[in-house]
Amino acid sequence: MPDGPPPPPVVQRVRLRYTKRARLRFTSHRDFARAFERALRRGGVPIAYSAGFSPHPKVSYVGAAPTGVASEAEYLEIGLAKVVDVEQLRQTLDRALPPGIDILEAVEAAGGSLPDRIDASEWRIELPRVSTARAQSAVAALLAAETVPVERRTKSGQRTIDVRSALVSVVVTEEVGPAGTTGSTATEAQLGVSTADAGVPCAIIICVVRHTTPAVRPDDILTGLRHVVASADLDPAEPPRATRLAQGALTAEGRIDDPLEADRGGLAIGAST
Repeated sequence: MPDGPPPPPVVQRVRLRYTKRARLRFTSHRDFARAFERALRRGGVPIAYSAGFSPHPKVSYVGAAPTGVASEAEYLEIGLAKVVDVEQLRQTLDRALPPGIDILEAVEAAGGSLPDRIDASEWRIELPRVSTARAQSAVAALLAAETVPVERRTKSGQRTIDVRSALVSVVVTEEVGPAGTTGSTATEAQLGVSTADAGVPCAIIICVVRHTTPAVRPDDILTGLRHVVASADLDPAEPPRATRLAQGALTAEGRIDDPLEADRGGLAIGAST
């Protein structure tokens, strides 16, 4: 056993919602974890540590987005050795993190398990220079199929994933960018995505996906769409862009409940835009 007294116990648990935007979407989960732990130290946050020979900060990550994918709804929970003001904590961490990783909200945990409140995600997938009709045709074929297996290499080796069984709903829209832009949503501006030429279509796929093991990712969905139609009919002229818009519990109506709502007690703490 290591010498010395045990570390102070956790006296407060705080849950955070944060983003991965612009170039920061290319950071791996390990890179983010290192940056977040540096932000804790830089901000003087009284983080609690585990006991043992190799103490580590009490940080629990939930359903991190894949590398290369942007997100407006990432979540984690931290255990603190001292009680703090959660809004001040949010501001402190937000200032200590690089632009693109933004702490949108902080709430004190009211109990229960955060991972148990997250079993689905809503994704926005942009297909630059792909028409709505082309994307709708592919989506209709995907939804009509009983199974759509795709192959993916994982840490455990090659795995076959059924994309169709994970899909709850899929909607296709189109944005044509005036004056050299594709769309005009706040999310796009925040993400700093490249823009298309004026009048060029961009098919937008909005889908709700159940969390499975392994998880069905946006690139798996695109692979599944290519499997059910000729690939040349769907390949975008520019790289597709994916953004997680929400995570939470899937309702019977197919909506995604906010996982922090139960902790707020009806009052949001921090920004929510």
